[in-house]
Amino acid sequence: MTDDLNDQDVSGLPGILGKIDILISRVEAVILAVGVLLMAVNTVANVVGRFAFGESLFFSEEVNRILIVMITFAGIGYAARHGRHIRMSALYDALPVKARRVLMIVIAFFTAGVMFLLCYFSVGYIQSTYNTGRLLPSLSIPIYLMYLWVPIGFAVTGIQYFMTGIKNISSEDVYLSTHVVDGYADTETEV
Repeated sequence: MTDDLNDQDVSGLPGILGKIDILISRVEAVILAVGVLLMAVNTVANVVGRFAFGESLFFSEEVNRILIVMITFAGIGYAARHGRHIRMSALYDALPVKARRVLMIVIAFFTAGVMFLLCYFSVGYIQSTYNTGRLLPSLSIPIYLMYLWVPIGFAVTGIQYFMTGIKNISSEDVYLSTHVVDGYADTETEV
């Protein structure tokens, strides 16, 4: 846990890219922390209201829905920053370091491109949702506002993968993110 907190102030990138990386990291951490805390408070308040007073909070489900979208799409950037996305790496692991680095560069730039494409499509989806004029039933908030986190999450993730590609170009090691070196920790202990 403390490693994740210390990683917020460290970037593996020089200059302005490093400053952008640190800024995005701090914003992600705040969004995730606040989102999870708000979801917990909202859920607990709803349970207490239901069992202690016999009344649920009428808006609780909608608030949690908004928070789930926010946490999910802020979380994909966070996972990319910390090299925590699921990888299927049996063939990749068998390659020599130089080939893995080249492959990681291709993977990082390809993934960045896919994230930016998904960002583009999500903006189109938000525009079509905006045109419907639909509102959340309890909160009367336009539904499209709930989905604004989607393109933001895809864009941040795309930026993170793009910077990972740059980091791998400028380094001799293989990086899963701008500051996570590829490799496995030996977690086995002898008995």
